[in-house]
Amino acid sequence: MEQVPSIPRPLVRTNQWTTLLSVVFTWITGTVWILAIPLVANLMGILFNFNPIMKIARLFLIKQEKKYVPEDITQQKFNACIASFCLAGGLISFLAGWTVAGYTFTILVALASLIAIIGFCIGCFLFYQIKQFQYRHSTKHS
Repeated sequence: MEQVPSIPRPLVRTNQWTTLLSVVFTWITGTVWILAIPLVANLMGILFNFNPIMKIARLFLIKQEKKYVPEDITQQKFNACIASFCLAGGLISFLAGWTVAGYTFTILVALASLIAIIGFCIGCFLFYQIKQFQYRHSTKHS
């Protein structure tokens, strides 16, 4: 049986917590460059398959990676794209002085991270819906 590429759930959770806490610290301190931490990490994960936050968190895993609940890499990259869009939108908006847009983007990514930590992945739900639409569309026009 072929092994599907996956990421251990604790690494995904660490990335979600980092995103959430970065946004909260940005709101508290007004230091918008804090948003660059999860933004750069997610972009590196998308582009180079190397997320430094997950790489550091991997050092703290107690069990073998395959013993943790696996998270699909494709879905995680999709989620990272959404998070990166919102983080970049927030960072750029705050730097441009567009406070409402900055808060809007960062509230979206903070809520998505928090809801995922609680147990429901909005990005995964969207990914599934897109795949369902593509499937229905491909079978309808075949």
